[in-house]
Amino acid sequence: MAINLAEAVKLKSILTKKIQELTSSVHQVSHTIIEKGEQPVKPEYSLEMIEAELKDIRKDSRKLDALIYRANIDNTISFKDEVMPVVEAIELAIQLRAEAAFCKQLGMSEKESYYHSSGETVLYNVALFDPTHYRNQSNELEKEAHRLSNLINAKNYQVEIEFDDSKYF
Repeated sequence: MAINLAEAVKLKSILTKKIQELTSSVHQVSHTIIEKGEQPVKPEYSLEMIEAELKDIRKDSRKLDALIYRANIDNTISFKDEVMPVVEAIELAIQLRAEAAFCKQLGMSEKESYYHSSGETVLYNVALFDPTHYRNQSNELEKEAHRLSNLINAKNYQVEIEFDDSKYF
């Protein structure tokens, strides 16, 4: 059975959450409080059952990871006259967003602001760059990151991987 990469990414998130939930439920079924001399009542959903389910889901999660990684390496995106594997495009989008945030911080600076005064001496904090340039650059980098993310998302709906998701949907 084939699913598209977008569905695989969503399923990976679901499996990760399910693993966390099952791990948490281990604590609920592995201990009970009783009065001295009483016999504990074992829950219907036993520790062994949870462990078996966890083992199965973890195996599917690993397999899905490998398939997603392989698809992200084998498939490419064209962006700004450059063809790159999806995995590289994802990293570039992350970097563009980080650079945009950095430029936004610089763009929020004032060109000159009061810093401190002592007696008759007044000090000013002066930017050694043009904050407007960085505000504009931040906007452009954010636009590029959005365009690239849209290309990645579109590719995620085009690429199919062989994985049976019938246990989860």
